[in-house]
Amino acid sequence: MRQEPYETALEAALSDLRVARQLLLQDMADYPSPISGCDAQFNRLLGDRTRLSNAIRALEDHPFVATPRVRSPGAISESH
Repeated sequence: MRQEPYETALEAALSDLRVARQLLLQDMADYPSPISGCDAQFNRLLGDRTRLSNAIRALEDHPFVATPRVRSPGAISESH
């Protein structure tokens, strides 16, 4: 069984998260007003919006990962 590269799964996850965020933003736009500070349902939407945004940002981020440089035996050292 051949598996798809993990990048394909990451792109699918990112796509699904973006769709979820758009649906959530539409729910927030359609939410009846007035919105009070103690509105638990709207506060849940706000929390979910933050979680979705954080997840999207984490998947879009390409962190720098340092690669250790190990000299091969007999390699010549070069200065720049």
